[in-house]
Amino acid sequence: MLSVCLIFLYLLVSTYIAGFLILSVVGHVFGKPEGGYRLTARPDGCVMAGLVFVTVYAQFFSLFYKVGLLANVLFLIVCIAAGAVFRRELAERIKGLWHSVPAGRKAGLLFLFLLFAYGASRGVIHYDTGLYHAQSIRWIEEYGVVKGLGNLHCRLAYNSSAFSLSAFYSFSFLGGQSYHCVAGFMALLLAAVCSRITEALKRKRLLLSDIARIIGIYYLMIIFDEMISPASDYFMVLTVFYIVIHYLDLVEKGEENWIPFGLLALLCVYTVSLKLSAALIVLLAAKPAAMLIKEKDWKGIAGFFGLGLTILLPYLIRNVLISGWLVYPFTFIDFFAVDWKIPREIADYDAREIQVWGRGLYDVARYGEPAWKWMKDWFPMQTSLDKLFIISGAAAVPISCGAWFIYAVKREEKQRDLMLAAVAVNVSFLCWLFSAPLIRYGCVYVWLAAPVTFGGLALWLIKNEGWGKWLWRMAYIAIALIGCYKLFAFGKEMVEGYSKEYFICQKDYENYAVESYEIGGVSLYYPIEGDRTGYKAFPSSPTRAKAGLRGKGIESGFIYRE
Repeated sequence: MLSVCLIFLYLLVSTYIAGFLILSVVGHVFGKPEGGYRLTARPDGCVMAGLVFVTVYAQFFSLFYKVGLLANVLFLIVCIAAGAVFRRELAERIKGLWHSVPAGRKAGLLFLFLLFAYGASRGVIHYDTGLYHAQSIRWIEEYGVVKGLGNLHCRLAYNSSAFSLSAFYSFSFLGGQSYHCVAGFMALLLAAVCSRITEALKRKRLLLSDIARIIGIYYLMIIFDEMISPASDYFMVLTVFYIVIHYLDLVEKGEENWIPFGLLALLCVYTVSLKLSAALIVLLAAKPAAMLIKEKDWKGIAGFFGLGLTILLPYLIRNVLISGWLVYPFTFIDFFAVDWKIPREIADYDAREIQVWGRGLYDVARYGEPAWKWMKDWFPMQTSLDKLFIISGAAAVPISCGAWFIYAVKREEKQRDLMLAAVAVNVSFLCWLFSAPLIRYGCVYVWLAAPVTFGGLALWLIKNEGWGKWLWRMAYIAIALIGCYKLFAFGKEMVEGYSKEYFICQKDYENYAVESYEIGGVSLYYPIEGDRTGYKAFPSSPTRAKAGLRGKGIESGFIYRE
């Protein structure tokens, strides 16, 4: 836990300074001529911007060298230089934040910091972490990027930018273990954002963003004992929750400047690099795009398009280098005739396998079945609560689209913009439902679809006066009772699972018994039982790989061989 606290502090300070620098530059470049856009982002906004910057930086760095000590040193030099140049602004901002935050909230944030450091120091290691997450991160730590790596193991071609970010903050170069704290830190960041639900007590009513926060808290309690794993699912879901909550906050406070919405659109683009299933959340970019077109701000359009491309570029380059495909395992985009390309038939099979496993079928032969047929087997597998969310989410899709259209026609801009969040979530839910509907792939859409849609309509239709006031009071009481029950269950689970272990160092990756074999004189490993190898047996794959070296060493990359 102590090691996690130190890494959390390093993450907090480094990402805050980097984010402050990035947001300040964006504000001055794209702001109004009469003085620029004044940086008003909350601390979590600076930290999130910093996380995006570090992720892009780590991916670019991996194209040339391993991500370790040198990457951190160069980044620290930039942070120190930025801190020196902007020392007055930073000092004023930090001082202002310290005095503006009540003592109670400071105590609450400190409690959250320690709680999530405790949770990220121990817990359940995700199955896929032993299968390929740990190996993916170690490849970045040891080599940066290797051509044709996906030929060694196709899952190593699932190139999530989360792995580069995890490698950057793993501190494996110190010679000890490779730490995996970033998912826990992002969970802490979301917890800090969700903790603003307490403001609803002051205003004596909920806003739509508060409803999204409640679902976010529910998700955090579910993954609390799992966030130790650097699984890309957690990074994506946590970021989408952050995006939806922050977007609703901006609309509810009546933000008229396009820059905050534009920055959020860039965060949507960034989320795509975390996991492709987040692609349709980019629909929220329609808001800043409309504002820019209305203002005829061609500089802003070109600038933010360029920034979005910059965020995606290293992710796409890594895709091509690792697999030979621009977006693996999808083969409909085929631009690169390289010798390390994963064969089309293997990529296509992998894509089908992802979908049928997401449907709980485990038989690729059933890939082409119509939805009504495979859903008869898939739906009964879901929990009762998830079934309720899925059914209500399916009902919310047409209602959210219809509501958005009506608000657009009636020119009720605020309601239209609120419903845009519902449309983005619901369309994402629909895409998830008919592709690979494994709950952990798209739980953020499943759990947000109905609450955001029907919650938004209820807040618009039922006013907080007369009979509506009593109706809302009943709703608040019900939410409070359910919340108390969940908090009690969460606390009970924490107490029962308490352990004095891992109070100094974080729980390490799980490792498994392996056997060795050779490819071109290089020793590789595969598991004696099962398909997981963990972190230490490196390089490894679930089975003896059908691959050969492109040259004399691992650095040359791998090609496919029967």
